[in-house]
Amino acid sequence: MIATAPFKFATSFQAAGFLDPEGLLKGFGSLALVVACGILLVECALLIGLVLPGDSLLFIVGILLATGFISTPVWVAIIAMSAAAIVGNLLGYWTGAKFGPKLFSRPDSRFFKQEYVVVTQNFFEKHGPRAIVLARFVPVVRPLITSMAGVAQMNYRIYATYSTIGGILWVVSLTLAGYFFGGIDFVAQHIELVTLGIVALSLVPVVIEFLRHRRQGKN
Repeated sequence: MIATAPFKFATSFQAAGFLDPEGLLKGFGSLALVVACGILLVECALLIGLVLPGDSLLFIVGILLATGFISTPVWVAIIAMSAAAIVGNLLGYWTGAKFGPKLFSRPDSRFFKQEYVVVTQNFFEKHGPRAIVLARFVPVVRPLITSMAGVAQMNYRIYATYSTIGGILWVVSLTLAGYFFGGIDFVAQHIELVTLGIVALSLVPVVIEFLRHRRQGKN
């Protein structure tokens, strides 16, 4: 029974529709926008966000707004989802700041070393604002960097400012992409491919930043 627990959990997780944002939102009907905001808040605040479909979720919400399934005005939906994403990141920062120091104050071991905190702090001192904005567009990094900023005790005012900027850019760009391009037949018939494309595009800023630093290192 214990051996089958992970399989049952994975099956239940998929059955819940978290990996199918369109089916999930349509299943909640008039509460679709509320559910979308809840998912965005959790994804940006907790490590469970690693498996939540933030990018594709925003794109699907844009499509549902355009088709009228979600009757809320698009600007209201964008404000609500931006607020959820921003609050989620602020909660994630608080979690990292609250529990991170206790975790890394332990004696050095195989998994926890004091030097990790120093390296993280140096990273945020040098790249903090830029990293916070770019991380919004990278699915796996998005929930991780939030807590790490808290662990590193990054200046809260700077963090909150750039987290807000990144959150608004993220929500506006992907939601409007779905709103304006979701009605195209090819897009509507190939949602899976479009989702993969969104993830690929989300990585473009990171690749550009990496190449830029690599070029600077050679000079």
